[in-house]
Parts: sequence; C-alpha cells; structure tokens
Amino acid sequence: MSKLPDAPGQRAARPVSLARRYGTAFGRFWWEFLVGDTPELLVGAIVVVSVGAFFAHHGVARVVTVGAMPVLIVALLATSVRRAQRAARPPRPPEA
Repeated sequence: MSKLPDAPGQRAARPVSLARRYGTAFGRFWWEFLVGDTPELLVGAIVVVSVGAFFAHHGVARVVTVGAMPVLIVALLATSVRRAQRAARPPRPPEA
C-alpha cells in the first residue's frame, strides 16, 4: 500500500463494516463449496433433485422414482468426467 496522498479526483476507500465482510466471506465460501470448478455438477444436482421431486409429487411409482435417481446421478457424473477428460487432453497437432 502506498502512503502517498490520493490523486485528485479519487475518493478514499470507505471502511467496510464487519457484518459486510462476514457476509461476503460467507457468500464466497458457499459459492466455492457449491460451484467450485465444475458448475455443471451444481446444475446437474439441482436437475436430479427436481426430477425426483417432480416424480414424487405427481405420484409416479416409488420404484421408478428411486430407480431414476441413481441412473441420473451416474449419467451426471459420467458427463462431468468426460468433459474433464476432453479438457485435459493435449490439443492435436494440425495435419498437413
């Protein structure tokens, strides 16, 4: 940090309240925890839970609801792993 006076036209930074700092830290923690590096997993988890809730609410047989959840979760994880593999693969050299 510089000890020089502020340049003309710049305002001094206002002090941030303790509650605001804690609120910001709390929000950043949950964003990093839930979203992290793979936001598609968060969206996929919300979709899987929504489909399960939809099935349960509309009286679809419990066997179908309970059976659909693991299938959807495995599909979600397989899609995420496939995307990570593609991202980690080195680019192909251009063919002449």
